[in-house]
Amino acid sequence: MDTAHVDRVFAALADRTRRDIVRRVLHEQESVSALARRYDMSFAAVQKHVAVLERAALVTKTTQGRERLVRGNVEAIRAAARLLDVYEEIWRGRIDRIHALLDEGEDA
Repeated sequence: MDTAHVDRVFAALADRTRRDIVRRVLHEQESVSALARRYDMSFAAVQKHVAVLERAALVTKTTQGRERLVRGNVEAIRAAARLLDVYEEIWRGRIDRIHALLDEGEDA
């Protein structure tokens, strides 16, 4: 993922409603109308949330008849998880180095 795409993914996931939408549509695709009924906000607001998720490639929309169906993009979620794993590895390495330095200080 390039830097701009990473920024879009994590900005999209920073919002609770958008995370909930992703969670729901990873299990089963839902229409934008059905999603809108689940939240205490306007249809237009839910559409905007879905658009942010779509720009981040976390969901895709398809047309089936008159409905716009939203489906989660499992591979995009996996890519974000892999990136978080890389960051975790970096921090675990730093923590290990701090422990090693502390242990050296105790031996002195």
